[in-house]
Amino acid sequence: MKESFAIIEIGSNNTKTHVYHDNKLIYENNTTIEFKKNYKNENKIITPDLNKLENVIEKALEYTQKIHIYGCSIFRNISEQELEDINNILNDKYNLKIEVVSQEDEAYYTAIGCYSDIEYDKNICVFIGGGGSIELIFVKNKEIIDKKYFDFGVVDITNKFDSLKDDIPTVTFDEVYSYVDSLIGNIDINADILILAGGDHLYWYNNAEYELLNNELYSSENQKYMITSEMSDKYDKDALVTSLDRIRKNSDNPKWFDGSRAMKVITNLISHKVNAKYIIPTKINMEDGLKNII
Repeated sequence: MKESFAIIEIGSNNTKTHVYHDNKLIYENNTTIEFKKNYKNENKIITPDLNKLENVIEKALEYTQKIHIYGCSIFRNISEQELEDINNILNDKYNLKIEVVSQEDEAYYTAIGCYSDIEYDKNICVFIGGGGSIELIFVKNKEIIDKKYFDFGVVDITNKFDSLKDDIPTVTFDEVYSYVDSLIGNIDINADILILAGGDHLYWYNNAEYELLNNELYSSENQKYMITSEMSDKYDKDALVTSLDRIRKNSDNPKWFDGSRAMKVITNLISHKVNAKYIIPTKINMEDGLKNII
């Protein structure tokens, strides 16, 4: 029997929806809801953000009644009582609730979505980046060989360097790079390939109109493109001196780009920490691993 179901992943800054029918993706959406930023200001999940989440749920309900909602990052930090209050609202309105996913599980499911369908016999680092956390999963021959977790994300970096959201920032690439370096520290394992996951990394490259190469390292429907480390250095440094307003105008979600420069500095730093030769930007996230086990 063919079934439809939806997965909604709530992050600190972006809420992603995937709807599947007969295990095929039929709808996807990425909605910017600044849960972490507003929680920091108000010390609670605010009603306007919950209203935006309800809009996301109602859109998913147009496709299916079977909806799974997972809270990541900021939802790991709110109190049990606040989570219960939110879930009571969602249960009364939609007969749904948020299941909070650990940082470890979020990373694991996302990594599975990256490596389960590829053949590559050297070390790969899967980067899972979000608004409030970063995870690195090192894989060789479809086996996890190391993991590293960091309790910060693009929201934290953008909050510290607020001008990253401006058309042309006053802060330099090197200043942000040095600060992120102090948070990451040493990484004692190398990887030939850095896969960028946990969000729509292709959205940046496409709207910034940066050229991508075809992925000639392995075949994967969800990993069609790559750049070299040299291209990454050029693009990422350019991101802090080019017009962000111009890039926003190319997109259908201009608010998304508030955290984009912070993400480019973070991924650039990680690529050098692991000595990656190639970077694979993807849209792969937790849903890609979860869809096969729900």
